[in-house]
Amino acid sequence: MGREQIPEVVLNSGRKMPLIGMGTFAMPLPPPHHLTSIFVDAINVGYLHFDTAASYGSEEPLGQAVAEAIERGLIKSRDEVFITSKLWCNCNHPDLVLPALKNTLGKLGMEYVDLYLVHFPVRLKKEAVSCVGFGKEDILPSWDMKGTWEAMEECCRLGLARSIGVSNFSCKKLSQLLQYATIPPAVNQVEMNAAWQQEKLREYCREKGKGIHVSAWSPLAANGASWGSLDVLHNPLLKHISTTKGKTVSQVALRWVYQEGASIIVKSFNKERMKENLQIFDWELSEDEVANIKQIPQRRGFSGQVFVHPDGPYKSQEEIWDDDA
Repeated sequence: MGREQIPEVVLNSGRKMPLIGMGTFAMPLPPPHHLTSIFVDAINVGYLHFDTAASYGSEEPLGQAVAEAIERGLIKSRDEVFITSKLWCNCNHPDLVLPALKNTLGKLGMEYVDLYLVHFPVRLKKEAVSCVGFGKEDILPSWDMKGTWEAMEECCRLGLARSIGVSNFSCKKLSQLLQYATIPPAVNQVEMNAAWQQEKLREYCREKGKGIHVSAWSPLAANGASWGSLDVLHNPLLKHISTTKGKTVSQVALRWVYQEGASIIVKSFNKERMKENLQIFDWELSEDEVANIKQIPQRRGFSGQVFVHPDGPYKSQEEIWDDDA
């Protein structure tokens, strides 16, 4: 079988982004050389969009994989891949954004990222370098959204990030950001799947969001993560549709995200499942199937409780997500 062809979306920045990206976060993370081999396999089967972050520990192995793929002739140049990375919360400060991106580029061995996202709308102490293991004492009482975004815009103007965006932002926080953004976010990457459909947020981005594209992390409800569930993979309706279609439940769930107009960040380090997850573009869900999927009971997976603190910017989960239920 040849490499799968992945459709693209044109972002509000004018840049094209493949509609499926491979997630690179795992706990525990495989050894770097193993991770590099996994990413080379992914390029070989058709993944050209990779989603990493400063806090994941996967930037360096990913950069090495791209270099190896070029050396082996799997791709001709770095320009053939789309690399997303993210600014971690300990650098959510105007003076820290550019150095953080330069550090990311150094680890990737690249001159630019295709998309750079503010990972979460909160600031942590400088020592809290990972997205796991930080404590409540690391949460700072406020963060400068306006100044941080201005620094993100400067990264874009310098050509170090071809597009910029955010992750885990509610409608309210997007609205605040858009009041002073001179470059609107190209993407808002959020938890989205058949069991957490984000209809309100997606409607906001369509109607008022200046072309912000919604990208779905946890499209299969992150089974295996500490906060993940089987709400998608064990859902009886999705199982029934998969049997009827002769597809896997994962393929049905991913196809639903695609038909809803969002892009997909999906992680599997198993080569066969990597291939399966790309095979969602030559068939479709019927209108009735989509309507039935909309009736699936809704439940957020990642609560954001780790960012709740009486002295922090968010005193409750409701303050993190506002009213995006």
